[in-house]
Amino acid sequence: MDKYGKLINDHTIQFERLLPGPIERVWEYLTDADKRALWFAGGEMDNNSGGKVEYQFNHNNLSPAKDPMPEKYKGMEGGTISVADVLTYDEPHLLIIGWEGGEVTFKLEEIDDQVKLTLTHSNLPNDKDKRVGTMGGWHTHLDILVDRMNGKDPKGFWSVHMNMEKEYTEIFF
Repeated sequence: MDKYGKLINDHTIQFERLLPGPIERVWEYLTDADKRALWFAGGEMDNNSGGKVEYQFNHNNLSPAKDPMPEKYKGMEGGTISVADVLTYDEPHLLIIGWEGGEVTFKLEEIDDQVKLTLTHSNLPNDKDKRVGTMGGWHTHLDILVDRMNGKDPKGFWSVHMNMEKEYTEIFF
């Protein structure tokens, strides 16, 4: 599995990660507010298609490492909230979210005692900085998920994220 996301087309990126199972445990990390807050964003989610999810982001709480927030993200200091639509909720295999003009698909597939997570984000923003931020953000969040599910403390979000933004800029732009 490649560490980096792959562009499927000009506006879609896809990531793959192998996680320790069982699949129900991985599903909880996608849908349970407390578990999702450990790697991405907390907030309640309707567990049915047609519902809503309120993502409560606080990147500084994703790791015991406390690295400084970059100037370009100071608007997120103290946390932010974003509301998304639950388009598909097919437990424990498929979750599709309509979010900020795009769609984010989380597909889970059992492979022996592990679970392959395929995350696809379509309709990426046209703006280069936002696109690179989205790519680096997903990469960083997924690395934190892998660490959390393997019982490891993740590195600080912002230092990893900023490094990933540089790497995605070099790869795709």
